Amino acid sequence: MFKKLFKEFKEFAFKGNVVDMAIGVIIGAAFGKVVTAVTEIFLNPILEALPKMENGGTGFVGSLISFAGVLVEFLLTALVLFAIIKAINGAKKVGKKPEAPAAPTTRDCPFCCSTVSIKATRCPNCTSELPKFKA
Repeated sequence: MFKKLFKEFKEFAFKGNVVDMAIGVIIGAAFGKVVTAVTEIFLNPILEALPKMENGGTGFVGSLISFAGVLVEFLLTALVLFAIIKAINGAKKVGKKPEAPAAPTTRDCPFCCSTVSIKATRCPNCTSELPKFKA
């Protein structure tokens, strides 16, 4: 029983989606730290240098500056994660062959233009004899 449970857990844990999600979370956390540092070092000083209205930039204006910093940080994080995921998905597609189109299962009756099965020898609508289907 334990062996079967362990096997099911192993199949779940090592499926592509679970591993991909774990890698994404780790990369996202690490990249979040980088974006936070860039925001604090470069963007916040620029935003704080803007003219302040009252109380030395505290109050409403200070809150707007803090919000702008957080918003820029979020947008940068989302943009870079989008680029990373797009690159990973593009790399996955490189090795894949395009799927062959599925074999047709229906055809048109040459007499009444209704759709009939490929295996049909007579049209169910106009009862005409159908020529053999050539793929």
